[in-house]
Amino acid sequence: MSTPTPGLSGARGAGAHPAPDSATWEPDLSGAEGAGARAEAGSPEVDVASLPGGAEAALEAVLMVADAPVSVERLAAIVALPVGDVVGVLHELAAEYRGERGGRPRGFELREGAQGWRVYSAPAHADVVARLVLEGQSARLSQAALETLAVIAYRQPVTRGQVSAVRGVNVDGVVRTLLARGLVAEVGQDPLSGAVLFATTGEFLDRMGWQSLDELPATAPHLPGIDALDDFGRA
Repeated sequence: MSTPTPGLSGARGAGAHPAPDSATWEPDLSGAEGAGARAEAGSPEVDVASLPGGAEAALEAVLMVADAPVSVERLAAIVALPVGDVVGVLHELAAEYRGERGGRPRGFELREGAQGWRVYSAPAHADVVARLVLEGQSARLSQAALETLAVIAYRQPVTRGQVSAVRGVNVDGVVRTLLARGLVAEVGQDPLSGAVLFATTGEFLDRMGWQSLDELPATAPHLPGIDALDDFGRA
């Protein structure tokens, strides 16, 4: 999905229109807030309504090549439409892909996560997709990594020492794995000990299908004794 589409490589190069005389021309941004951000300065104007499939197809084309979630404001700027209109189109597309508009459910779905909108393969087909992408190797996190990720998610920002105190084992290697997967990130240093603090990322929320940490399940049934972390020194 991250493969560049033909014809786009020159959009900012030789194919770009020359800029008007700056002494006599200024961009009209008066409607940017109410109608969403306009196309980037220097980019040719595009009337998506004149394209095959209209705004729906234009948004699909953008999302199909996006290799990361795209915010609705960014999408609105790209297609030069009001943010509210783009939100409506995205929800309609998501419902269509789920089969709620009379068609068949698709093998992919459109979801809004913490970082924006993105096309994902449908969870119901995860085992089929795994045959292509795993190639005999497990991409699942180990139990140790899942436990460590849970501690970080519930107690963040947290140090390695605090996580180790809960799990009873050294977590250095597991934390490196979570960092490499983009599920956690360094977010500063503890003011008392100087130890590195870790927290979950937007990628973690997107993988979980959540928009915020408020959607975390209640702590008690899953991670008893988490409050005892305050009794441990930060290390």
